[in-house]
Amino acid sequence: MKSALRPIDDLLRGRPAAAARAWWLALLCGVFYGAVMGSFGGRPGQAVYSASKVPLLLATTTLLGLPSFFVLNTLLGVRSDFGKAMRAVVVSQAGLTIILASLAPVTAFWYASTTDYRTAILFNAAMFAVASVGAQWMLRRAYRPLIARNPVHRRLLGAWLLIYGFVGIQMGWLLRPFIGAPGEPVQFFRPGAWDNAYVFVARLIWEVLAGR
Repeated sequence: MKSALRPIDDLLRGRPAAAARAWWLALLCGVFYGAVMGSFGGRPGQAVYSASKVPLLLATTTLLGLPSFFVLNTLLGVRSDFGKAMRAVVVSQAGLTIILASLAPVTAFWYASTTDYRTAILFNAAMFAVASVGAQWMLRRAYRPLIARNPVHRRLLGAWLLIYGFVGIQMGWLLRPFIGAPGEPVQFFRPGAWDNAYVFVARLIWEVLAGR
């Protein structure tokens, strides 16, 4: 058991050897949290779909953000550091899924305590927010040597977080449902996937706060 958890410990502690295993950790932990996330309402089919969607969400968001990030690194004269920057990004993605996996029991407990679909969505959004904070801390830690080498990396780090956040929110909307709505059939994609995610999130928060 101790040896099996060693790669996770290495990654969380920022040890260089962890980078080689980061993709596998991101995949396995993402699948695990996705399965728990999709288990709301006791729907095995949705749990299977969501188990595949969480790694797909993170991988697709990263891949879509890479071209613009590469161009920015080139324009600002640090293209030679791009490989190291990408390793930092991959490690942070693995860290994100590890934190999510650690929060999976909390999510399962929440599901056992409520049957409200909207609060289940907001609760998972909160879990992703918590995991994202931890992943950003890991990304900043991995970026310290790059920033010490060239301060322009500090601006590029901020640019990456903006690109990733903007793409990630909309990609999560396109891949929904991650949590099956009561009364709706189990499905991989939902009709109207190309709507605007930001409008929906604002409306959902308003409705919950207003008690509708």
